[in-house]
Amino acid sequence: MNGTSVNGTPAIDAPVIVVGSGPTGLLLASDLAAAGVSVTLVEKRPHRISNLSRAFVLHARTLEQLDARGLADGLEALGQRLDKLRLFGSLTIDLADLPSRFNHLLVLPQYEVEKALERRAVEAGVDFRYETEVTGLGQDADGVTVGVRTSDGTTESLRAAYVVGADGMRSVVRDAIGLPFPGRSVIRSVVLADVRLAEQPETLLTVNTVGDAFAFLAPFGDGYHRVIAWNRAHDVPDSEPLDLDEIREVTRLALGRDFGMHDARWMSRFHSDERQAPAYRVGRVFLAGDAAHVHTPAGGQGMNTGLQDAANLSWKLAQVAGGHAGPELLDTYQSERHPVGKAVLRSSGGIVRLAMAKRPWELALRAALTTVLGHVAPARRRMLGQLTGIGYRYPAPRTAHPLTGTRAPDVPLADGGRLHESLRTGHFILITPTPIDPGPRKDRLTVERWASGRGTTVLVRPDGYVAWAAEGADARDIESALVEHLG
Repeated sequence: MNGTSVNGTPAIDAPVIVVGSGPTGLLLASDLAAAGVSVTLVEKRPHRISNLSRAFVLHARTLEQLDARGLADGLEALGQRLDKLRLFGSLTIDLADLPSRFNHLLVLPQYEVEKALERRAVEAGVDFRYETEVTGLGQDADGVTVGVRTSDGTTESLRAAYVVGADGMRSVVRDAIGLPFPGRSVIRSVVLADVRLAEQPETLLTVNTVGDAFAFLAPFGDGYHRVIAWNRAHDVPDSEPLDLDEIREVTRLALGRDFGMHDARWMSRFHSDERQAPAYRVGRVFLAGDAAHVHTPAGGQGMNTGLQDAANLSWKLAQVAGGHAGPELLDTYQSERHPVGKAVLRSSGGIVRLAMAKRPWELALRAALTTVLGHVAPARRRMLGQLTGIGYRYPAPRTAHPLTGTRAPDVPLADGGRLHESLRTGHFILITPTPIDPGPRKDRLTVERWASGRGTTVLVRPDGYVAWAAEGADARDIESALVEHLG
């Protein structure tokens, strides 16, 4: 035990231990450290960011979250924008009408996101423990004890007030707290490869389905392309040997040609699961990202959903660790994020099932849905809101203002700045018609004024969602809301 025992109770080494240094773990740890919370990040892999990324797309809501951390513009400069979506081969949806500064998809390999988040975590003071594997976990009323083993075989125990498992689909943390991971494999024998192409595709993302074959191509930006492909007629175990000829064949079936694939630097076969843990919290232990939910790759929502899990949980842990809120605030992580994970399972699964439709009734359903999305604007907005993340809202009391629980758009402020720029402080943001003094909460509250003459008073949480709003609020109303949400 690293910590010193006090009256028989082991001392806390760090208020929070995060397990897993993927995008979810890095965002969570860096948020906590930036808020002044000491955090240890445990990762069993060496200190090395792999270029073998599975995720390739950042959606609008994720880019807004990254903008609120000062990272979006740098990532935008590295990636490539996609202004239109193609679904089911015949449906093209223009993203220009998205009510966001990021009215596009950003095609960017996951490892670039990880690099940016790791830099932020290092600057914020996160304590990294690479080549350190979690071997066990136990919790009591006062904290969590985590057993770890380093690469040289040394074992020790770490003690934290809270632990977050962001350690992926095969989460050791999830197993240690006894949570099941119900679901099933939806697609088996999906093939992946990073290849060079002799012929460049006409579009940034190339995706199509023909009969039993599906293929997807996306650029890394370094001369290689990722190909993800599946042939329903060739259902073999993940352990079956894979060669480039098989990948070329299924790509030709789905896309009509293989673009002269050559020089594969990596190939793999995997299966795609749909699973979700029934709870994201057990006592002092939380799950986030793929440890909590996994989906089919359709829609590119996996990494995005995990990053938004982290944004939701980090400020709550910081509030509780800082003594500004009771532990009941942490219960809202489950009530807010579990329904979103469930919705993403439905939407991503629905996309892949419709894309691979074969039976007459499935084809008829896909044709009807394509017609509705192509011609009915409210249906199209709803679909895009779910796919890009900007349409989700969190539960709010029945008597609350209609804005409560909704995503706060990046509104202009009276000082010439934007809301997302103000959120970079990590504070709650109070937007008022007239200026007020933040008083003793100035280390956690920033007060802004509308650039317009709007009369609504809005309290925005650090994750960019509306905590409270009121029309014509007076000083007593505002103080009551601040006491409720900031302590």
